Amino acid sequence: MQRKVIIAGGGTGGHIFPAIAIANALKKLQPNINILFVGATGKMEMEKVPQAGYPIEGLEIAGFNRSNLLKNILLPFKIWKSLRRAKAILQNFQPDVVVGVGGYASFPILNRAQKMGIPTLIQEQNSFAGKANKILGRKAKKICVAYDGMEQFFPADKLVLTGNPVRNNISQSAVTREDALRQFGLSPLKQTIFAVGGSLGAKSINEGLAPLLSAMVDKDIQLIWQTGKPYFETAKAAAARYESHIKVHDFINVMDFAYKAADVVVSRAGALAIAELCVVKKPVIFVPYPFAAEDHQTSNAMNLVNKKAGLIIKDSEVSAQLGNVLFSLVQNKALMEQLENHIGKLGNPNADMVIAKQVLEII
Repeated sequence: MQRKVIIAGGGTGGHIFPAIAIANALKKLQPNINILFVGATGKMEMEKVPQAGYPIEGLEIAGFNRSNLLKNILLPFKIWKSLRRAKAILQNFQPDVVVGVGGYASFPILNRAQKMGIPTLIQEQNSFAGKANKILGRKAKKICVAYDGMEQFFPADKLVLTGNPVRNNISQSAVTREDALRQFGLSPLKQTIFAVGGSLGAKSINEGLAPLLSAMVDKDIQLIWQTGKPYFETAKAAAARYESHIKVHDFINVMDFAYKAADVVVSRAGALAIAELCVVKKPVIFVPYPFAAEDHQTSNAMNLVNKKAGLIIKDSEVSAQLGNVLFSLVQNKALMEQLENHIGKLGNPNADMVIAKQVLEII
């Protein structure tokens, strides 16, 4: 009998890539399974999901805009419209189970599925659950989490500690350090920093790095710098004099190479970034994005910092502190090894399979 699964959510790479990893794992376990994605129109899932070979339906939904309150005027209408559309999709597709991975489209579909008596599973990526998932958690059959202590948000008997899914090309990468450095045109004899601010870049990280470039070159340190599109031209101009040491990219598709090349990583603290860093076992300086809902990135990062598995700099303090923290870490071999050991213990390269089995158990 062919099973049918809807996977709902998206908005950023942090939600989409784990969702695709779960879908791929379901296909491995049940090759004839029928999977439909539901995302938000205009968001990156509408492009990335079809590229991965899955069909997707879009909902016209947006989140609450904290920075421009006027933009929220149409929100109630959009929510009402997306709930109606969600109901139509569910009636049409008739799934056996609906999986929510977070992001705008997750709530309408799971809310309607629960009202229609269709079993639901939540994949909560963060260490601090958002409002939507807390509401949905009451009626969900299972909640797959990546952090301990989540019973403060959800019924304890529904929790399964699975970790966050990581893309196969990262968790099963066979790239060597030499190959990786060659890919970026860098030397295997020098230390290398990889700075990444999520798929869109991070303003504070970019602005904190720009004044450090000449000091890096003086210290013979190399930098792979993913800037995101908005800062790319500025960074390229700043690094023009240092082309042998500083490699600037607006977006890096070969993340497994970038991680492998790095001795130290500077990163935002989104759930996907953390899951990947745990699997690749890298010493990391986190700069949490302070405007994430419920400041969950700070909560994610502190979960690791408290286990001596990472360092943290507040977003507002990057320009003052990044140079000191970065250069002293690169010179401190013992601390780098300690961070590597501790972060490595938190990785779960099989999270996608564990979650896929939980999905099939509910059907």
